[in-house]
Amino acid sequence: MTSWSKKRERKEEVKARAKEPSFRFHTCRVMGCGKPSRAATQDGLDTFYCRSHADHYSRHGSPYKRSYGASEIAPHRMIARAWLEANKDDMWVTNAIQRIQRLYANAGPHVEAFRLNGLSPQERARAAWARLRKAQVDPRKVVEACLAVELTIRADIQPDRKAEFKRVQWAKQVHKLASGTHKKWSGIGGGKTELHVYPRSRGQALRHLGADLEQAIELLLAHSLPESGL
Repeated sequence: MTSWSKKRERKEEVKARAKEPSFRFHTCRVMGCGKPSRAATQDGLDTFYCRSHADHYSRHGSPYKRSYGASEIAPHRMIARAWLEANKDDMWVTNAIQRIQRLYANAGPHVEAFRLNGLSPQERARAAWARLRKAQVDPRKVVEACLAVELTIRADIQPDRKAEFKRVQWAKQVHKLASGTHKKWSGIGGGKTELHVYPRSRGQALRHLGADLEQAIELLLAHSLPESGL
């Protein structure tokens, strides 16, 4: 049996299982929700969350806490930028930047955002690194974004301190640095046509991107980190 046939067979199996409600897992585990989990309906295999909380978890890395907005991260980004500039010769800063550069170099060929369909989450994460490389995003900007998220979480009075939430928040901020494909061309009669495609910022691809970032800056976080001062 070919790998394609196995994938199709597996897909059909999962689809069939998703349509069979499992009443052993009947309630969403978010406190106060009370809705049936997706496994208790014909809406999937998730035994933990209802549809709305499962979607929230996929997008934000937490079933109940939303992602930080630009206004929340901005003051911490300024602190991180100033600290990185003042400590540009710090060995741990240099190490983090070099690790980001290696992620750029090992990402493989650039993939246009409209060609991501059908790629695995790992391939989508590598494609994100390739987009950053093609856009010539300074690796310091990537480190800065991660430090800004770290400081934002530390300043949050009701933080979600789970590792997955942090990884997803790192990934979402870095994803924004070079998030799409943009093309322009001349049409009939001299008119201009534009194409703007943005990859979805959700799902397992964010987790893989966040894991890459965690490995890249783990020594910097462990040995040398600015104080928020807010």
